[in-house]
Amino acid sequence: MPKLYGSLEAGGTKFVCAVGNGDFQVVEKTQFPTTTPSETIERTVEFFKRYEEDLAGIAIGSFGPIDIDQQSPTYGYITTTPKENWANIDLVGLIAKAFKIPIYVTTDVNSAAYGEVLAREGIDRLIYYTIGTGIGAGAIQSGQFIGGLGHTEAGHVYVSRYSRDIANGFQGTCPFHNGCLEGLAAGPSLEARTGVRGELVAPDADVWDIQAYYIAQAAIQATLLYRPQLIVFGGGVMAQEHMLGRVCDQFAMLLNGYLTVPDIADYIVTPVVAENGSATLGNFALAKAMADQTVV
Repeated sequence: MPKLYGSLEAGGTKFVCAVGNGDFQVVEKTQFPTTTPSETIERTVEFFKRYEEDLAGIAIGSFGPIDIDQQSPTYGYITTTPKENWANIDLVGLIAKAFKIPIYVTTDVNSAAYGEVLAREGIDRLIYYTIGTGIGAGAIQSGQFIGGLGHTEAGHVYVSRYSRDIANGFQGTCPFHNGCLEGLAAGPSLEARTGVRGELVAPDADVWDIQAYYIAQAAIQATLLYRPQLIVFGGGVMAQEHMLGRVCDQFAMLLNGYLTVPDIADYIVTPVVAENGSATLGNFALAKAMADQTVV
């Protein structure tokens, strides 16, 4: 039988499990809510067990922070997450003990970034941001993930606050930092400002300009620090059709012609992989690389 590869997108809201073939086409895909660690991991193992005979490897892209240092005693653990009951959970270990195949772990945004690189011809320097319940970014340079002691945490950089937020004393919703990107621009900040869930906020509400101001600062940071070929914004906040244009406008104002970048409409984009499939595609490729021992 041809080899199959497993993908797990371990998100704070839902887990997405998929199995793909050697061409990275989805054989089966399912999702379920992220509840307790025991229940959620049990459902994950049950899904992959059905394909165990043909599975050559599994790649996990997880919410974080996670420990990706293979020499660390807590390698594969979700560490200081504010998500209830999930701090210090041995995600990789609990899944790995059910299988005898290689398992690769990285962040969910790294998986998505890798999938976007695979799907775009001539691109090997890319930054992928997810702007949703939380904010994270995966950075790829010359086909390799950028990281050192661990993965990057681009959602928790500090940003310049919008004038209205300063006037209202709003410092964000992050439980760890006042004034960080995630606390000021992730989905929960919309409800914190308006009292209304983000998906119910009218498209013409001016609060979206506040969000765009912060998200554009993320694009400025990515441009100045990494000089990527492309910046990709995914996640539920950026799924709002009006948001990309707002972010591009704010980016142009903030950059103020300091650096030469491609046409902004081609430089700041949304995912090219359909149906939020960037991380799944990336995970299939990472699982294969792990099975072949050619991991990035």
